[in-house]
Amino acid sequence: MVFRVIQDKFKAKSGLKYLEDELNKPKPQATRKGVSSIACIVDMDNYGNAEVFNELRKDFGLQPNAIQIIGYKRGVDKHTLFSIPFFTDKDLGWNGTIENGDASEFLARDYDVLINYYQEDRLLLKLLSAKTKARIRVGFPEVDHKMNDLIFDTPLNDFATFKMELKKYLKVLNEIE
Repeated sequence: MVFRVIQDKFKAKSGLKYLEDELNKPKPQATRKGVSSIACIVDMDNYGNAEVFNELRKDFGLQPNAIQIIGYKRGVDKHTLFSIPFFTDKDLGWNGTIENGDASEFLARDYDVLINYYQEDRLLLKLLSAKTKARIRVGFPEVDHKMNDLIFDTPLNDFATFKMELKKYLKVLNEIE
């Protein structure tokens, strides 16, 4: 038991070191425009309705498989079923790795927009966000400002306002028509 606690602390420390290094790297310049794929990282402890992100497919005129959603839960609840893949704190590995098949599949793709739909400063959420290959990152002001390119100060439970602001700013950036 004591060994497990010490091991978890060292994993968290190595994860923080990886995250710091990743955030300090220069971002590559994107050459193309347009939105054809969207990734969503959702804190399901604070916002349980992750399926609502599928509405973006219709709003942006995307293909059926253009939106990928992954949820985060602090702990494993064996009695609750989720319709989307998720990862937990137990999936933290050494050197900032996330040892979860769903997360690996999520990270294997490139995205045009990454939506960091969380407000709590959680290591695994930030690690997954930093590892995701996306041109534009969108999130909330409560999280490290280096994580996101666009920051919306809207309530987490007001998805309609968030969606409206996202659409407005993507039009301003000439990403959508």
